[in-house]
Amino acid sequence: KADEGNPGAVCQSNIFIFKKKISIGTDPMLILLTLGFLLTLLCLTGCVGALRENSCLLKMFSVIVLVLITFEVLFVIVAYTVQDQIEGYLRSGMLAAMAGYQDDLDLRFITDEIQLGLQCCGVDTYRDWELTINFKTFLFSFFFSFRYYNCSCGVGAQLLDEFTAQSVIFLGGCLGGISRWIEQHEGLIGTVGVVVVGVQILAVLVATRLLENIHRHKVHA
Repeated sequence: KADEGNPGAVCQSNIFIFKKKISIGTDPMLILLTLGFLLTLLCLTGCVGALRENSCLLKMFSVIVLVLITFEVLFVIVAYTVQDQIEGYLRSGMLAAMAGYQDDLDLRFITDEIQLGLQCCGVDTYRDWELTINFKTFLFSFFFSFRYYNCSCGVGAQLLDEFTAQSVIFLGGCLGGISRWIEQHEGLIGTVGVVVVGVQILAVLVATRLLENIHRHKVHA
């Protein structure tokens, strides 16, 4: 109770509790782990196929990488043509994440990281936290400014007027923050995308060359 008037102490306490409770859940973290496992398996398939000169593994590797390249190109085309729909889906997803904030530790961690990294609060505005199911009972978005003035993006901030709230939290929504981040880094994103696709195409070409050499050796043998 002695720390009730000290937002920094409350933040530090809440963060400590959060770190003790955090565990690998079944939502976003499991998806990331699964993707990492599949990519590792794909790389092993290519490496073992090349080292053992196994044509079956090399063919499997080439086909999967070609499918990945196709999906990546299609994704970019679709994302470019339906930007408005994507923004709508993103808004719905973020609101759903806010609604389930207290129920999923992984979702909570990702939400906090987005708000902290982009210096934002809510989807379109910090007032979006009023719409969440748990707002009237207990809501802490472990989001805090660089001086740790306040980590409440929900209950405490919602009771303040906009002028007062801006001194303890960022008022802008994260949807606009994401859009600005993409605009500021679109060159870097494009470069990384081209490099990734280029490396994948090179890997397919190398695998194809190895398959040709294996086939040639078998014919001569």
